[in-house]
Amino acid sequence: MNESPPLDEKFKDASHPLRIIFVCAMWMTGFDVPSCSTIYLDKPMKNHTLMQTIARANRVFPGKVNDLIVDYIGVFRDLQKALAIYGSASGGGIKEGDTPVKAKTALVAQLREAIAQTTTFCTQKDIDFAVLESAQGFARTKFWADAVEYIIINDDAKKTYLSLAGNANKLYKAILPDPTANEFTAINAHLQTIKEQILAEIPEVDVSEVMEQVEELLDLSITAGEFVIQESHSQRIDLSQIDFEALKNKFASTDYQRTETEKLKTAIAQKLQQMVRLNKTRINYLDKFQQMIAEHNADSRNVQIFFNDLINFAQELGVEDKRAIAKNLTEEELAIFDLLTKPEIKLTKQDEQEVKQVARELLKILKKEKLVLDWKKRQQTRASVEVAIKDSLDRLPQSYSTELYEQKCQEVYQHIYENYSGQGSIYNTAG
Repeated sequence: MNESPPLDEKFKDASHPLRIIFVCAMWMTGFDVPSCSTIYLDKPMKNHTLMQTIARANRVFPGKVNDLIVDYIGVFRDLQKALAIYGSASGGGIKEGDTPVKAKTALVAQLREAIAQTTTFCTQKDIDFAVLESAQGFARTKFWADAVEYIIINDDAKKTYLSLAGNANKLYKAILPDPTANEFTAINAHLQTIKEQILAEIPEVDVSEVMEQVEELLDLSITAGEFVIQESHSQRIDLSQIDFEALKNKFASTDYQRTETEKLKTAIAQKLQQMVRLNKTRINYLDKFQQMIAEHNADSRNVQIFFNDLINFAQELGVEDKRAIAKNLTEEELAIFDLLTKPEIKLTKQDEQEVKQVARELLKILKKEKLVLDWKKRQQTRASVEVAIKDSLDRLPQSYSTELYEQKCQEVYQHIYENYSGQGSIYNTAG
């Protein structure tokens, strides 16, 4: 019979339905719950106890903009006294009159400014919310589609809007359930609808993060700690299944060419994330893709050219995605084969076959004998893997110099260390 977790563990778990507790004393001074955002005070407190109690709500937590202290009996009258003892006197930089607690009106002012900034951005993009007052049915649907098309002229405009709307919504939620929020409910709902439409049509995929991860992987030494590109949870995309002619025809006939272009760009970005995760030698494709985006962002007037460039790039990427099949290798064998042959090394057909065989046999030996549970945590098992790699690569063709052999041994070991554990590898979940 499973016992229920203790009450304190339930409250610390941000996903648990327990959202409110009544506390007498113990949990007020030393019970750390970063997700806690609201504290109600209904008993006298002074000095250190008061400071610690307020601190229970001011911990940083994802999505948390502020904390809320509700004082029922005037406890804050003792706040300045507490600050005099535990603030400036302790070298905290607190000046006379300073207080860590601000009136909620200050948050309302921030929200008003955030809403103004976001609506101004929309106005500059010819989005007029007054249209919604009389719009019904298809007219409202068209309004949202038009708004998305106007905003996504380039990556900077899209990211700016998502940031502005996101900040406004956080501040709006922060002042709830204050009746003051009613002033902003309608306009905030409109702003969030546009944001949701953008994210529904074009999910956020930042390939620059993948580039940074790959560059860091390339810079790591053999003795570096474990660093793994996290698995993408997006659905695997098969570019070979895309009807590019139908895609071109749809683009030519739609009024929302930027939206269609962003959809294709997002699909390519997701595919690149998957492909680079499995084989970091594909970084040249990432470079090319980022260059295309940068050129479009610098001059976003001709969306037709950018769309055609994306089509050509997607077809090129589709060929690369099937290269393992063409080489008669698995995806993980191809990753090692590429490490052994890139940058371009002059090989005869016979040499290439020998390198393929080395890749196959090395993986077979490692997975069968060397990649035991927690192999990375023990020096002996790490050394065993390194020796196996050196022994296997010692059978590379004569065209590999001693210096090149040593370099490839290091590169392959780093690849194995980053992507293989005793329980499996990143290739177990690829597909």
